Amino acid sequence: MTEEPILRVVFFRTESGREPVREWLKSLPKNDRKIIGEDIKLVQYRWPLGMPLVRKLESDLWEIRVRLSSSRIARIFFSVYKGEMVLLHGFFKKTPKTPKQDLKLAQQRKNLWLSKWKT
Repeated sequence: MTEEPILRVVFFRTESGREPVREWLKSLPKNDRKIIGEDIKLVQYRWPLGMPLVRKLESDLWEIRVRLSSSRIARIFFSVYKGEMVLLHGFFKKTPKTPKQDLKLAQQRKNLWLSKWKT
């Protein structure tokens, strides 16, 4: 018997139909995509998780903390509501502090996504 996922993973979709996180992932080397995908799947099947893999940033907003080869660090911001894990934004972290523009973009996407559920 196979284990069922706790969350259904979906990509945030813009009004024009683009899926920025999917596009970002597809632009990465195969090995990086594999590592990130495994971490996303771990969250999907073992939710809720905490540090060191998942960190809560604020209400309804978390980040998956991914360590890639060659000492690179990736972050994927996501939100969870009604059994869905929506991937909002992905980027490479280059400084110790999360860049404000990346956090703001994830917050905007989260609010757009949640508004479809809460109306």
